Amino acid sequence: MHTTRLLRLPALLVFAALAVLPALAQQDQTSDPVADAARKARAQQKNAPPPKKVYTNDDMPSAPQNPPASDTKSSTGAKSSDADTSAAPSDDEKTKNPEAYWTKRFQKARSDLAKAEAELDVLQRELNKNEVQYYPDPQKALMQQHDRTDINGGAAKIDAKKKEVENLKQQLSDLEDELRKSGGNPGWAR
Repeated sequence: MHTTRLLRLPALLVFAALAVLPALAQQDQTSDPVADAARKARAQQKNAPPPKKVYTNDDMPSAPQNPPASDTKSSTGAKSSDADTSAAPSDDEKTKNPEAYWTKRFQKARSDLAKAEAELDVLQRELNKNEVQYYPDPQKALMQQHDRTDINGGAAKIDAKKKEVENLKQQLSDLEDELRKSGGNPGWAR
């Protein structure tokens, strides 16, 4: 029995060597095609044409966003005399057709006032909506109960807009006084 064991041992060693050789040969074959594929990919990348430029809105120039001079002064709360001098036409135009001159100025002042009042109305509606807002997220509801940043911010915007409306009303009143002092027809203010 001992001799059969001795014969089995070399047979097992030969069998194990034969089983390992195909695995080693296969390993050499699999590493070579991968390396070849990588080399081919690099060569194709070098020979490929560069990608085409894709244009987006960020690449396109936009029109300048410069507001008219009279809009910036009225929104910053400039005095009416400053706005009048920047928007006022020459004395020659004043004397040629004073009715058109005054009518144009009053229309501009009234349109600015109407625009500011409409913006104030929108801000007040947004604030009213935020005051009764229901938040389905309990975390957001708790934060708003203690912080109230949206309501406080809305109230601050409303206060600023109210000051702007009052300033525009004062400018309109000053414009009426200026018309009266210049001796113009009060009907031109309508």
